[in-house]
Amino acid sequence: MRTTIDRAGRVIVPKQIRDALGLADGTALEIDVRDGVVVMEPPTTAVKLVRRGGGIVAEPDQKLPKLTAERVREALEAGRR
Repeated sequence: MRTTIDRAGRVIVPKQIRDALGLADGTALEIDVRDGVVVMEPPTTAVKLVRRGGGIVAEPDQKLPKLTAERVREALEAGRR
């Protein structure tokens, strides 16, 4: 798929890709260069380590959507593409 950079330096992410990745209007993205390739990805979620029960777990600093079987299935399918 091909896109262009406009005069303001903006890149349009094609709808097919936005839909496949669940990118909505206003979604924050990190942009970087790795080995000469432009890489855009959602920012990582900040976590803190807390003791819970007999172990330590990572607890996110922000509220995250509920993890459902459908979300897991979508993530697995996206990883296979």
